[in-house]
Amino acid sequence: MSLELFVFYVFAIVCVGSAVMVVASRNPVHSVLFLILAFFNAAGLFVLVGAEFLAMILVVVYVGAVAVLFMFVVMMLDINFAQLREGFQQYLPIGAMVGLVLLAELVLVVSTWSFSEDDAAVAQPDQPPPFEITNAEALGNILYTDYFFLFQAAGVILLVAIIGAITLTHRRRPGTKRQNIFQQIHKGPMDTVEVRKVRSRSGIS
Repeated sequence: MSLELFVFYVFAIVCVGSAVMVVASRNPVHSVLFLILAFFNAAGLFVLVGAEFLAMILVVVYVGAVAVLFMFVVMMLDINFAQLREGFQQYLPIGAMVGLVLLAELVLVVSTWSFSEDDAAVAQPDQPPPFEITNAEALGNILYTDYFFLFQAAGVILLVAIIGAITLTHRRRPGTKRQNIFQQIHKGPMDTVEVRKVRSRSGIS
């Protein structure tokens, strides 16, 4: 067994085991941690097949943003997961039926699939890709040459969407208290402390 095949089996086994534990774990925080482990192992599999750009995107986007954000949301929200699982046994037969149907469809697809000669001719490119540059460099050359304006337009659209979401979230609403940091910092003693002379045996009216 070669080293690459051994590493592939290690990544694949850990990835499948982590995916199973994501569903089987009772604690949602543990599920998110297993999900992050599955993402890392999937990124390792991408690196083995030479798709380092996809591996980087998987780690940066999904592990760095989606999974971590989901974990913080689960930890901050007070969700009664025991109450959510009360109807598990009630819907178990329906879920098992749907799972069996999907399994039968996958078996039919795999058993009837064949690799014809025409497909093999189409799958083989006329010119082999250059191996002097990496996949990330090749994608960068394409994005910043042939599709430069479309790439920049997509970035502008995303920027406008982010600004719109922030504007809608932080709009002024009646009846809500807002914090003014500048006003808090520049307050003097006379603005925060009031000195009153109280008579003996009497309170402040």
